[in-house]
Amino acid sequence: MKYTFFLFALFLFSCSNPKPAVEETLPGPEIPWSANSTIYEVNLRQMTEEGTFKAFQEQHLDRLADLGVEILWFMPIYPIGEKNRKGTLGSYYAVKDYQAVSSEHGTLEDFKALVDAAHSKGMKVILDWVANHTAWDNAWVTNHPDWYTTDSTGKMLPPVADWADVVDLNYDNADMREAMIQSLEFWLREADIDGYRCDVAEMVPLDFWIDARARIDSVKPNFFLAEGEAAELHQAFDMTYAWSFHHLMNEVSRGEKGASDVAAYWAGQDSIYKPEDYRMQFITNHDENSWNGTAIERMGDNRKAFAVMSFTVPGMPLIYSGQEADMDKRLKFFEKDVIDWSNDSLADFYKNLVSIKTDHDVLYSAAAGTPIKFFDAGNERVVVYSRASSVSELLVMLNFSDEEVSIDLEGDEFDGFYSSHIDQGSIDSHGSLHWDLPAHGYQIFEHSINEKY
Repeated sequence: MKYTFFLFALFLFSCSNPKPAVEETLPGPEIPWSANSTIYEVNLRQMTEEGTFKAFQEQHLDRLADLGVEILWFMPIYPIGEKNRKGTLGSYYAVKDYQAVSSEHGTLEDFKALVDAAHSKGMKVILDWVANHTAWDNAWVTNHPDWYTTDSTGKMLPPVADWADVVDLNYDNADMREAMIQSLEFWLREADIDGYRCDVAEMVPLDFWIDARARIDSVKPNFFLAEGEAAELHQAFDMTYAWSFHHLMNEVSRGEKGASDVAAYWAGQDSIYKPEDYRMQFITNHDENSWNGTAIERMGDNRKAFAVMSFTVPGMPLIYSGQEADMDKRLKFFEKDVIDWSNDSLADFYKNLVSIKTDHDVLYSAAAGTPIKFFDAGNERVVVYSRASSVSELLVMLNFSDEEVSIDLEGDEFDGFYSSHIDQGSIDSHGSLHWDLPAHGYQIFEHSINEKY
């Protein structure tokens, strides 16, 4: 019934910073506005002292619109089960009622007001959906016990032994599937959301996702994100997690892999995914932060260089709550643990990256963007690549070492004027490009062939 593996782990900005009009011009999924979007993961509990929809709207919505993010992904907002609860507040992913909001966050009317406010700023809202399991005190457990997986004695089971606070759903049951789809439709009709991020998508049968996507798209076109990276998920989903590339970034950070491994990874992607498949790129998310370490712990002084990479390789970049505040703590998963927003040192850094992503079509997601081409810098700790079309090119340089490096690139393709999107640097190259990159440094050049400012 289920997959036997599990990989752990939404058109405009503010009026003062409009995005290119992509609706009529870009190839891609049924919702082409997403082609040059950045997604932001909202950990609502920890975003504010209050942890409410109203507080988020008042304290962060304008800021995130100014940052340039377009898609707001809210971690589960539903009532959390109390039976077998972990910690004081429990896991967001132990859903007690699929068609209600947790009183921890406010009311359904509060959420609808937040969605309306986000839409007024040209932003999209997607909800985290937990289709694989429910809380033990979800009404379905009592009213429909046949909707759950059981052992040979008829005892209900968690999907994974460590997930003792949830109980596994039985996708052999057609009535349960119908109830799940109706709950997905509820939020589209009731709150006018724009799609879903689907938890542990590989643990739910693919045919369910295909059926569900067809049904909910008939209500409203959705942006559909799968937590998983199996290529077949794209039969139902617009975007999957680039887990393997995230893990590779961590390995590069630890010195276990290098530039040649990065190039080899991308050389193999076209044989796995279709041009229209979106991949989500990230240096952190709620799972990584809470269980495997902060970006500072895992990537140290290279975290900004890896962030540049996540915004400039093929795919859609993710920013997790607190990432733009250079958060240096693992957020407690089952408790209140508010993000410290006093550090705004990376706000401009991420605003610039979002702007670069938004404004350069070579960086657009999937088929709307252009392929990545790597160059050998003669140093495994230095990664150099470009994204180019017939009319524009961006050249990216990343130094993951503890020392300054000199980068020298030779050939006619490097002829022209290079201007930096990171600082005021420039190069007037005549087929011989030289640049000194500081330790843990990064650079994004725009290449204008035979042209000076």
